[in-house]
Amino acid sequence: MKLFVIFPARNESKTIARCVETARKSKYEPEILVIDGNSSDETRVEAKNAGAIVIKQSQSIFPAKGRAMKDGLKEAFSRGADYIVFLDADIVNLTPEWVDLLAEPVIEKACDMCRGYYRRADYDGAVTKLVAKPLSSVFFPEVAYFNQPLSGEICATSELFKALLNSKDWPDGWGIDMWLLIEAAMKDYYVAEVYLGTKVHTSRQDYLNDVVRLAKMAEQVALTTFKEAIKHKRVDNVKKLHL
Repeated sequence: MKLFVIFPARNESKTIARCVETARKSKYEPEILVIDGNSSDETRVEAKNAGAIVIKQSQSIFPAKGRAMKDGLKEAFSRGADYIVFLDADIVNLTPEWVDLLAEPVIEKACDMCRGYYRRADYDGAVTKLVAKPLSSVFFPEVAYFNQPLSGEICATSELFKALLNSKDWPDGWGIDMWLLIEAAMKDYYVAEVYLGTKVHTSRQDYLNDVVRLAKMAEQVALTTFKEAIKHKRVDNVKKLHL
């Protein structure tokens, strides 16, 4: 059994070393991959010094979380991964138990994919509350009950990830987490959620930059969901709404 933990990271020098060191303490003794999205700070150096395998994102684009995840999966496959965990690289309060909680249900075959959900600050999760959950309720009620449809904490078998990676519509940007949830459900994989406690991110530079970032994220999540609705012939669901 070979488990890999993958951190897509861009300019996360303040947190990446601790994240790598923490994930390595999992009872599953994972190998750690950091996919660097062309950082302008010391992310690569910090990650490598902490013991991670660091590779550069294959395309110089931003936002590119989906691209980084694809690059990470290909690298993990080449190194014989059986199970893969994705974690955000800006988590302040990450613990080894997060890796254990995500991986154990998949390794024990209780589910095909396990996703984390958590308690967040009242002001956090705007894109989830205003975009992801309402749209999933309309187009994909099968996944509408998920607490965190945009969770960056995901574990699945290499077999599942390989099946999804063959899709030509794999998103390069921030729509990837929503896409993975919908596609796994539509392909009849069993997806579970596990509670991870409180999640604390690093603070953003200022309110204006955060709003701009969230607006772009909301746009990409919405577009991804609409594309999935068309692909899976869910557009007729709109007719059932009392608008």
